[in-house]
Amino acid sequence: MKFIYETLEAKSPKFYAWLVLGLLSLIYISSFVDRQIVAVLGTAIRDDLGFSNTQIGVLYGPAFSLIYAICGIFMGWFADQFSRKRIILTGLLIWSLMTVASGFASSFLFLVTARFFVGVSQSALSPAVYSLLADYFPPEKRARVFSLYASGIFVGVGLSFLIGGSFAELYDWRIAMKTVGWPGLVLVVIGFLLIREPKRNSGKSERSAMQFFSVLKFILQKKTVRYHLAGFSLLALSGYTILAFIGTVLNDTFEMPSLISQYGWFMFATGVSVNASGWLADYFAKKWGAEKRFVMGIVAALGGLPFYYFGLMAESALTAFLLVGFANVVSSSYNGVAAALIQYFVKSDMRGMAGAVYLFVVSIVGFGIGPPVTGWMIDHIFTGVYGPSKALLLVFTVCGLLATYCFIQAMKSYAKDVLE
Repeated sequence: MKFIYETLEAKSPKFYAWLVLGLLSLIYISSFVDRQIVAVLGTAIRDDLGFSNTQIGVLYGPAFSLIYAICGIFMGWFADQFSRKRIILTGLLIWSLMTVASGFASSFLFLVTARFFVGVSQSALSPAVYSLLADYFPPEKRARVFSLYASGIFVGVGLSFLIGGSFAELYDWRIAMKTVGWPGLVLVVIGFLLIREPKRNSGKSERSAMQFFSVLKFILQKKTVRYHLAGFSLLALSGYTILAFIGTVLNDTFEMPSLISQYGWFMFATGVSVNASGWLADYFAKKWGAEKRFVMGIVAALGGLPFYYFGLMAESALTAFLLVGFANVVSSSYNGVAAALIQYFVKSDMRGMAGAVYLFVVSIVGFGIGPPVTGWMIDHIFTGVYGPSKALLLVFTVCGLLATYCFIQAMKSYAKDVLE
């Protein structure tokens, strides 16, 4: 079986590298289909099991993100030590089975437990993938490559809306859960046959627990990295919040639940914007200096705000749907650039850890804080028909302005901290 990837690589190493990228992107798509499905089905689950908006926010956010973030740090260290291929495929197997199991839930505790295991298993994915891709592709292509991979977020979220939402309308949310979980098992087999574990440029890292913290300190002591993590985690907070509550806005404010599944089309468009952002970031770096990659973060932070405002406060459901969807396309375009940028500040055998640190902060702030806090504001502060819209606007505005400040500061210290 190992000769499959050996033959492919021998014939065309470049084609094989892109083939692996494509497969890893499919796995990433699967992860976000299974991750997002709780929010897509949120109103159906809420009404069927008698949950509150706060509980849906917790289920989508902290129930997944806290364990995902904590385990992700260690998964990054494991990715620098052991077979990244095995780490990725084991995680894929577990989260697919747990998503199927969620379709049998009858209580909040059951769903929280399933989400817990989805979080643990998905934490294994991206740190290992970031490390693999950094070995497969040269530095000058990373923003584009990582953006292609990151666009899987929005293809996955889009499919989650379209497939999950459609099956929920045709059948129920339980059938939708089971439907999106099974394809991951097919990808496990394909991944086993096609992915080769590349030789690390610096050899296998042998680190003790103390060295683990030394690497962590090496990464976090860089001012640019700290501003990077602060800025992009704020953008993630906005991004995960709209994904958590767009269903609530369309269902409760505009009384058009039929539009929830159609929101997935904007996620496909966001996948395109993520790739465009990556290409532009590399172009800006070549034309005006490497630190200008952070400009794409500023575009994401501010570009969607006017569209969010006019969309969320619109009188027409269709107007809201179109403007909010377009705003999401712009404001989420940063994902690939963010993942690639942090790799420029670490050594080759620290790549898994660097990716894990990025995912840790993004998950804690984005997933862990955004959805539950916004859900609480909807339940207790911003009441009335436009309550969800007002809560979301407050979150987006504050995060966008603070993120912009962080990216401006990051560009100032870039030259001092960069390694490659």
